[in-house]
Amino acid sequence: MANSSTLAGLQPFVNGGLSGMFATACIQPIDMVKVRLQTGETGGSYKIASRIVAQHGFQSLYKGLSAGLLRQATYTTARIGLYSTITSGLAGPSGSPPSLLSKAAAGLFAGGAGALVGCPADVALVRMQVDMQLPLAERRGYRHVGDALVNIVKKEGVAGLFTGAGPTAARAMGLNMGMLVSNDKAKEVLVDVGFAPGGAPQVLCASTLAGLCGAVCSLPCDYVKTQLQRQRPGASGELPFLDVVDCILKTMKNGGFSKFYTGFPTYYCRIAPHAMITLIVVELLFNIQSGMGI
Repeated sequence: MANSSTLAGLQPFVNGGLSGMFATACIQPIDMVKVRLQTGETGGSYKIASRIVAQHGFQSLYKGLSAGLLRQATYTTARIGLYSTITSGLAGPSGSPPSLLSKAAAGLFAGGAGALVGCPADVALVRMQVDMQLPLAERRGYRHVGDALVNIVKKEGVAGLFTGAGPTAARAMGLNMGMLVSNDKAKEVLVDVGFAPGGAPQVLCASTLAGLCGAVCSLPCDYVKTQLQRQRPGASGELPFLDVVDCILKTMKNGGFSKFYTGFPTYYCRIAPHAMITLIVVELLFNIQSGMGI
């Protein structure tokens, strides 16, 4: 009985991590283009992808995949597992779902906690993805995520692994709340209007809406996070941005609020499929495990 209870408690964490890793393997090229757009490369998504392939080969679109997978194994494992565990604990005595406000609070907390766990892998991912943009003499040349993490600690200390942790957590909180809460609510509404619970139409419609809500809620924080994690000291030895607030103020001054939504179409095309694949695979794993009596 104890083993069964432990397995049930671990299930949402394991399923969340596996689904996030699978989704990342599918959309890594889109994420690469998104980061390049946010770091100032011009020409549009298709031209940037074509340029990357022409200059560095098709495999370069998967630069940083090892870091991306590690990020999902930590970040998504935590955020989906915690959200599921918290909302299950908040359910009513008769199994009624928690209130929307309670779910939003659970999404914010789970997203922030997951982001802190996954921040080192996130820093490594961003730096590996932008490395090809730098002049040859300035490239870090990380071979894989382990090499990136070790070198960051050697040169910047453990604190370097948490560069941009504030906006990383804020982005994750917005994404988690927008994605998971809208998914849950959409599934409830769809059941009320006649969709079969757990059926493909219900899961697909809910996950599509979840991707849109997650993208809108999280892109401004994602933009700030990317700017902080990729920055390097200039000729004077000073970093372009002192902190999160300085980055926000300078971005507003130089580009206005719309600057925070740079690359939104690409970001949406990255977030929406990732959210959809993650949520669909989570549901699929749960159904398979239920059928096996797990």
